[in-house]
Amino acid sequence: MTRVELLSVGKRYPARGRSTTETVAVDDVSIEIASGEIHAVIGYSGAGKSTLLRLVNGLERATSGQIFIDGVEITGLSESKLRHVRSRIGMIFQQFNLFHSKTVFKNVEYPLVVAGTPRDERQARVLELLSYVGLEEYAHSHVEQLSGGQKQRVGIARALATNPGLLLADEATSALDPDTSREVLELLARVNREFGITILLITHEMDVVREIAQRVTVMEGGRAVEQGDVFDVFSAPQTDTTRRFVSTALPTVPDPEHLLALREKHRGKLISVTLRDGGVDQPVVFRTLADRGVGVSIVHGGITDVGGRSFGKLTLELIGEGVQVEHAIAALAQETELEVLA
Repeated sequence: MTRVELLSVGKRYPARGRSTTETVAVDDVSIEIASGEIHAVIGYSGAGKSTLLRLVNGLERATSGQIFIDGVEITGLSESKLRHVRSRIGMIFQQFNLFHSKTVFKNVEYPLVVAGTPRDERQARVLELLSYVGLEEYAHSHVEQLSGGQKQRVGIARALATNPGLLLADEATSALDPDTSREVLELLARVNREFGITILLITHEMDVVREIAQRVTVMEGGRAVEQGDVFDVFSAPQTDTTRRFVSTALPTVPDPEHLLALREKHRGKLISVTLRDGGVDQPVVFRTLADRGVGVSIVHGGITDVGGRSFGKLTLELIGEGVQVEHAIAALAQETELEVLA
């Protein structure tokens, strides 16, 4: 297992061409990734997340701050010493980065050849890994014969070849369809669970974060604008950027256009209630309303799983006399987060 720590890390590129302004790709970012943790870094294009990944594996040099891997500061290491650090880091890429002229077996074997592993050990390790990712029957196939999901499984097997303590995954599922993405994420979760490998996952998809990560850092404009446990960030986002991401992955309050359509269709009072583990549950909500003679129907939203805990928002139509509805809303507001929509 590997621990990663970034302290006030920055990366600036000098001005080019006629420009006199340097480019700030990463700006004063601090992240602590515990051994055995799956940590996601999420952001829109240009947020600096991929640059951050290259800083962690030493492919780019930080211009400020410090990066530690298992207590060893890598920011000032020579290239030869960096190669030793990289030997304990596996990389998984969006476009797979496989050798199309080589077989599946040869692709997985490649890092072992570079490491100077004896031939018999290489063969045994490759066959073990291909069995682990479910591709042993494709050992002598060329990679162009494989589906996208199979190619990514080859990439994961190759990344595991040298028994790394850290996996860096750069948009590992964004080139895949939803079902295949889920299979790849399940495989990465299994790798983490069974081998204790630390995973740093770069993504722009909040569903990926929800499915696999324990902690998340949200980046915007090169800065870390929010960090925390995945459930806490999902259930109580603190920035507009995070709220936009969360809205793509969770049932939330309807947007203005949808809300207008709901108002036209439903004549009762519309409210949104938040339900989460450790808080009020659905029976309490419906009992509170029923005890006050108010009818209710669910018109939007839902409950989902976030990090093994349930969370969601429900938009409810309340039906009853005005005074009864107002009393019911006041009582419900004592039990849970509530927003009156219409």
